[in-house]
Amino acid sequence: MDKVDPRRQIPRTNDLLALPAVHEARTRLSERVIRELVREVQARARRGDIPPGQVESALLAAVAARRATTLRPVLNATGVIVHTNLGRAPLSAGAVEALVAASGYVDVELDLADGRRSRRGAGARAALLSACPAAEDALVVNNGAAALVLATTALAAGREVVVSRGELVEIGAGFRLPDLIESTGATLHEVGTTNRTHLRDYAGALGPATGCILKVHPSNFWVGGFTSAVPLDELRSLADANGVPLVADLGSGLLEPDPHLPHEPDAATALASGADVVIASGDKLLGGPQAGLLLGRKEAIERLSRHPLARAVRADKLALAALEATLAGAAPPVVEALHADVEQLRRRTDRLAQALGAPVVEHEGRVGGGGAPGFALPGWAIRLPEGLAGLLRTGDPAVVPRVHAGSCLIDLRCVPERDDDRILEAVRHALAALGTASAGRAG
Repeated sequence: MDKVDPRRQIPRTNDLLALPAVHEARTRLSERVIRELVREVQARARRGDIPPGQVESALLAAVAARRATTLRPVLNATGVIVHTNLGRAPLSAGAVEALVAASGYVDVELDLADGRRSRRGAGARAALLSACPAAEDALVVNNGAAALVLATTALAAGREVVVSRGELVEIGAGFRLPDLIESTGATLHEVGTTNRTHLRDYAGALGPATGCILKVHPSNFWVGGFTSAVPLDELRSLADANGVPLVADLGSGLLEPDPHLPHEPDAATALASGADVVIASGDKLLGGPQAGLLLGRKEAIERLSRHPLARAVRADKLALAALEATLAGAAPPVVEALHADVEQLRRRTDRLAQALGAPVVEHEGRVGGGGAPGFALPGWAIRLPEGLAGLLRTGDPAVVPRVHAGSCLIDLRCVPERDDDRILEAVRHALAALGTASAGRAG
């Protein structure tokens, strides 16, 4: 008698789709995704990877594990506050609440009192001006690079942007400011040298073809030694004498001076020093959503906002809502991590280290995200075997440590204290898995 092909015992698609748990999953997953999961499990059974009798349980496990996004939340144990690879700034509770509120219909461009169209993002603009009174007006776009593109396009397209050679930086993912600026149709007029630029260099470059003077803070590197740069207040006098606007790109997001970062520029000081337009970041040191902030003189900001490109780079309702809540709400996680109490960090670190039987070492945190390059934040870390790093990153929860000098380092600076026990359990699970793997290799 012929044997029955076991593949005939694989449950039919309609039967699997009718399972209660699969039906319930339609509230969070699309029909297309659910059917893909069904086909994948059936294909595993046809290949012989699982027996037909396990198809249903395998599908239920796959449906339960599947999320609508592939992005995974992680616990940042690197000590780097604004970690670009981890999404830069974690949002405050107020900003998250604002995001949820803005996810539906909101009055982003509507005056509810009279039913007429209103200025987009009026709340975020008002919050910016309240947080930075030195600015006469403000405009929010989708990121810092877009802010620079808009400023140079509106002020200098078809003309020259005068900038120091020492400030032509390369930002993340290989994007270079010279390429970015020239893509706007402006021409770069470089002055000075890599390490030294003087006022006379700018003066010699200005003329009828000048669109603007650009001052860029080299936020992701520093040059020491025999150096010279021209401060904004001296450039202001030169700009006034030649009738050209002065733009300052801070590369970060401080709106006012921070004593913890004495060498990091801020928008209030740059405006007081004479900048017509200051470009800052909504995430990074401000601690909000990704956004490009343009602050400055009313006439200059209005000129930028009227340019057609402003529509192409405008911020969406979610960014506007989160930015306003970041500015008006309690201190965001970035600010808390930057100003963390070192002794409290030590106590937290000691508690976890004692529970794990691991040593505590001094560890310097960093601002990250191109901010305050080379500036160390004193702190502590738990030193663990290097082999734990991969297990921690792929565990649940995912923990991202720092791997350095043959060790896996757990720095709690960027970890909310409420998550300390989650870190502890994650490390214990990783240690157990590492021990099991080592025993298996030995056997």
